[in-house]
Amino acid sequence: MTLEYDEAQEARRAFTANVSHELKTPLTVILGYAELLKNKKVRLEDITEVSSVIYEEAEYMLNLVSDILTLSQLDEYIATDNTSKHLVPVDLAVLAEGVLSQLEPFAKHNQVSCDLDKAGDTTIMGIKRLLISVIYNLCENAIRYNVAGGSMSVQVEGLEDKVCLVVTDTGQGIPDEVQPRVFERFYRIDSSHSRHLGGTGLGLAIVKHGAQYHKASLSLKSKPHEGTQVIVEFPR
Repeated sequence: MTLEYDEAQEARRAFTANVSHELKTPLTVILGYAELLKNKKVRLEDITEVSSVIYEEAEYMLNLVSDILTLSQLDEYIATDNTSKHLVPVDLAVLAEGVLSQLEPFAKHNQVSCDLDKAGDTTIMGIKRLLISVIYNLCENAIRYNVAGGSMSVQVEGLEDKVCLVVTDTGQGIPDEVQPRVFERFYRIDSSHSRHLGGTGLGLAIVKHGAQYHKASLSLKSKPHEGTQVIVEFPR
């Protein structure tokens, strides 16, 4: 019990340190540019560019806070292990269709084509908002870390004892040695590149915890330069 408590406390401290670091960087940028604007040290022709930087950093912070709140709620759900009263029938194929519609502008901007394939009864008992977060983060990652002209597909198949959600992309792929770590909070294969692309480093952690809450299995197949496939199998 003491060992588990110590591990939990260490994980909490590491998470707090990571959050502090992730928030400090954009805040420093925002304060720096805001000070220049306040002191009228920005040329008129540069105001639009400076404003864009402030907007992007603020948007990143908002996304980060949203992801942190989602993870916090997932941690609470998992800790209490009181799932039954929260669950309702949810059609994963319908959710996936909605997510792809929501991400369509983002996919077009990144020049990535998206496809949805569904088969069978794809309804499970779950929390709709959390399941949307799982699907959204998988699809967004598959688009964000893809290549121009690439593709991303979502397959939702209902079987007798489970519903399979498979998200496949033609992106840069993930090296074997780091695949076990990609679902960790704030883990990035290339932190500078990922930060530039706008990721918070929490998307796949949300996927992992969302799957865990729904008692689903989670697996990943990937090869560098050959794309990635993530499989989530939800029990009936």
